[in-house]
Amino acid sequence: MTRFTGPLLASVALCGLLSPPAHAELDVAKLKQTIETSFESEYPKLDALYKDIHAHPELAFQEQKTAAKLAAEMRAIGFEVTEHVGKTGLVAIYSNGDGPTIMVRTELDALPMEEKTGLPYASRDKQVWQGRETFVAHSCGHDIHMASWVGTAKTLVGIKDQWHGTLMFIAQPAEEEVAGAKAMIDDGLFTRFPKPDAGFALHDGSGAYGSVTYRVGVGSSNVDGLFIKFLGRGGHGAIPQATIDPVMMASRFVVDVQSVISREKDPTEFGLVTIGAIHAGTAGNIIPDEARLFGTIRSYKPQVRARMLAGIERTAKAVAAMADAPAPEIHLDEGTKAVVNDAAVVGQAERVLKAAFGDKFNISPANTTSEDYSEYINAGVPSMFFNIGVYEPERVAAARNGNGPPLPGNHSPQFAPVPKPTIRTGVTAMTLAVLSAFDQRARGQ
Repeated sequence: MTRFTGPLLASVALCGLLSPPAHAELDVAKLKQTIETSFESEYPKLDALYKDIHAHPELAFQEQKTAAKLAAEMRAIGFEVTEHVGKTGLVAIYSNGDGPTIMVRTELDALPMEEKTGLPYASRDKQVWQGRETFVAHSCGHDIHMASWVGTAKTLVGIKDQWHGTLMFIAQPAEEEVAGAKAMIDDGLFTRFPKPDAGFALHDGSGAYGSVTYRVGVGSSNVDGLFIKFLGRGGHGAIPQATIDPVMMASRFVVDVQSVISREKDPTEFGLVTIGAIHAGTAGNIIPDEARLFGTIRSYKPQVRARMLAGIERTAKAVAAMADAPAPEIHLDEGTKAVVNDAAVVGQAERVLKAAFGDKFNISPANTTSEDYSEYINAGVPSMFFNIGVYEPERVAAARNGNGPPLPGNHSPQFAPVPKPTIRTGVTAMTLAVLSAFDQRARGQ
C-alpha cells in the first residue's frame, strides 16, 4: 500500500474556506454551496470516468478493470488502497486525525443483459456468464454509484478541515449476486481494516434527479434464490402419451406457486415469488427430459419467509407427483437479509439532508428489492441506505400523472440516467451524510 504525497486535486484548495470552531453546528447551506462548487470543477473528470465505466461493464467477480480504475482514482486523491479484497473488491483508507471511522460503499458489478439505450457511450461488451457469452450492461446504475463515490471522496478530502477521523471507502464486487459483501467480510474487511462506526450507501432509481429518499427501519427485503429442475421422460411432440412432459410441469408450477402468495401468506404481509427464467428443450417437436426454473423470493419478516419456502417446496413436489414424475430437484438458497437503517445514524443525517434538499428529501414507499449491504449491518456497522433519482423532474411528474410514458427502471435495457445532475445529487447527499456522522460522534451523540 502506498500513500500519495504529492499535491492533491484542485478541490483541496477548498480546505480553508469553512473552518468552524470545534463542535460548531454544521452550516449546511454553506457546505452545500462549497460541495457543489467543487463538483462543478471536478465534473469533467467524473463524467469521463462514468462514461468509461458505463461503456465497459463487468460481471460479478470479474470486475478487475473496473476495480483498477477506481483504485487509481483513489490513490490520486490520497487514499491508501488495498486491492483484491473479497476477490475483486478494494478498500481505500484516508486518515485525518483522531475520530470515528465512517464507511462509504459502492458496487462494481453490472448485469448479464444487452443495453438498448442508444447512448453514444452504450455498452457493447460481452463476458462469459454461466458458461455462455452474454452482453453486459450497467442497467442497475452502479456506474452512477461509482462516479458519485469517487466524487464524494474528492470532496471530503477537499474539505478535510470540516471533519476528523478516518474515511473507509469500499468498492464491493458481486452485489447483483448478493455475494460480494460476504466475500469482503470473509476476507477480513473488519479485521484487516478499521471497524467502521457508521456506514452509508446509496442507490439510484427512476425518480427525479435532485431528490433523495430513504426509509426509517427496514429499507429493503430479504432475498432467496430458487432453482427447480423438473425431471420427465422425453420423446416426440406428436406422441405425448409416451412421455412425461417437464415443460407442462414447469408451466403448472409457475402458475400454482402464486397460490402460496395469495392463499397461504397473510395478505397484510409482504412476500413475492417471481420466476425469471425457464430453460427446457431444443426444438418445437421434441418433448425434453427436463425443465429448469430460476426465480427469486422476497419478504420482510422471517416467519413470512419460512411459510413461503415451505409452500414453494410442497407445490413443486405436488406438481411432479401429479404427472407421475420423479421428485424434482429443489434448491432454495438463502441470499441476504433485509437492510435495516440505524435510527441514530438516520436521525442525524435527516437533519442535515432535510436542510440541504428541503421538500426533495422524503421518506420513500416500501422497497421490495434486496441489497447485500445488509451483511455489513449484520456485522455491526450502524448504517443509512438512501436513494437518489435519475430523470428530469418534468418527465417523472408526467409519468406519475399519466401524462407521459412510464420511465425505464433499474434492470431495464433502456435505463439511462441523466449523468450530471444525478451524480451531483449523489455527491452532495453522500458528502453531507458522512459529515453528519462525523459531527454526531464529535458531539458524543
